Amino acid sequence: MTSTSDERVGPPSFGSERETLRAFLDYHRATLAMKCAGLTDDELRERSMPPSTLSLLALVRHLAEVERAWFRRTFEDGETPMLWSEKIDFQAAYDVSGSGRAEAFAAWEAEVETSRRIEREAPSLDLAGYQPRWGEEVSLRMVMVHVLLEYGRHNGHADLLREGVDGTVGA
Repeated sequence: MTSTSDERVGPPSFGSERETLRAFLDYHRATLAMKCAGLTDDELRERSMPPSTLSLLALVRHLAEVERAWFRRTFEDGETPMLWSEKIDFQAAYDVSGSGRAEAFAAWEAEVETSRRIEREAPSLDLAGYQPRWGEEVSLRMVMVHVLLEYGRHNGHADLLREGVDGTVGA
């Protein structure tokens, strides 16, 4: 078993609420990228176990949808289409049959940058946006915590998937 190279920047021990949320979210984004580093498209497509369609590539695609749904659609344009489904179907991202690293990571990285821009430009964590899926207003604070929890959950999956692909373990 090997350990992955860890170049992530950890969150601050002291900081404002916003700095802390931003840093934890970026740490988890970097964790997902680290779990996928050095793998081929075929390795990224390896499924956890039948009948599950869970794979590292599926997680990257799914988290691109999460970023889009919770930042872009909530704070900029609720009509922005999802990336891999015409309706709001987060499971559609798990169909990686015609997908590869380049396509998935380009989409994910673009959505992450949009999310970062929206957060940076927001006057405060109290910025209200409309979450069309829930049909209600939510704060930027709530969105950042929600997306952080999504990454935490799915990075746990990524740990197991990566170990299954090549035995690599690490935080």
